[in-house]
Amino acid sequence: MAVSSNTPSTINLTFSHDRSFIAACTETGVQLFSCDPFRAIDLREEGGIGTVEFLFGSNIWALVGGGTSPEFDRKKVRFWENAKNCFIGEISCRSVVLSVRMRRDFIFVVLENRTLVYNYSNLKIYCQIETAANPKGLCAASVGDSPAVMVCLGVLIGEIRVEHYSIRKIKFIAAHSSEIACLGITREGSLVATASVKGTVIRVFRTRDGTLLQELWRGTERATIYSLAFSSPIEWLAVSSDTGTVHIFNLSKCTATQVLQPQPLQTSYTSSSMSFIKGLVMPNCISLDRSLAKIRLVKGSKYIADFGHMKNTIIVLGMDGSFYRCMFDPDKGGEMTQLEYHNFLYPEDNLS
Repeated sequence: MAVSSNTPSTINLTFSHDRSFIAACTETGVQLFSCDPFRAIDLREEGGIGTVEFLFGSNIWALVGGGTSPEFDRKKVRFWENAKNCFIGEISCRSVVLSVRMRRDFIFVVLENRTLVYNYSNLKIYCQIETAANPKGLCAASVGDSPAVMVCLGVLIGEIRVEHYSIRKIKFIAAHSSEIACLGITREGSLVATASVKGTVIRVFRTRDGTLLQELWRGTERATIYSLAFSSPIEWLAVSSDTGTVHIFNLSKCTATQVLQPQPLQTSYTSSSMSFIKGLVMPNCISLDRSLAKIRLVKGSKYIADFGHMKNTIIVLGMDGSFYRCMFDPDKGGEMTQLEYHNFLYPEDNLS
């Protein structure tokens, strides 16, 4: 298919916190689409945007410039109030901003070697966290009104750092023996999923104590993991990669462990770290679990995935403009059915 000369290339894709809409960052701005039904709902074109984050709904946007002609300096985060059609504040940094995560209490601004934490109410710095090299801007945070939990890279290779702000607790987890490639967190912050640059194994940890709950086998082929998404309630984990597949894993071991082995939260400020050897020793009860269902797409393309509002549905977004909604049936071995397809770059190709 020929690419139209006036079709902007996609730089980044984002799901809203409540998964009700998606945003495509392009060389010319940001376009929003509702997920159900799929349709364009907003467009802002003032220059290249590399990253956008929303405060739960779509009214407050955090924007970072990007592309070949960024709208503004990539060392800034600017906050746009869509209802008023104006910027309401900004954060300036000393280096390029790679990603942003936003809650009602904190804003997390990710640079290559540190994560900056700001108070949402006044945009004043709360703390700075030194991290290992983080060119992908990896960071994950709980959303909504849940207690603030943030996961970023530690200072060691393969290590993640979990911050529980409501109880002032820090936990270091030696998740992998090689560099971390992707992070995912549950909405309330109880579990975190990690993948390394090898991309063969996904690990799921309990954030409050670093316990390894489940290890998931994606495959023997090395892969770049693009997204890790938990369903809500916690039943499934979706994993997308450059192999052109989206795997869906059953998290029954995680939910069983959460119920059977509860541990009280600590109320004192503590910090702990474990060696890679200790951190990677698995309890005997944990075994490699294979995916229940799989979506096969175009190998080499970049896709991200998240769960839809309908039970057992998954939404997959592609940098090529593709939007897939599929349904899987756990009672039929994960049998997958494509419900609809759209392309937000080429609307003439849309099919239902």
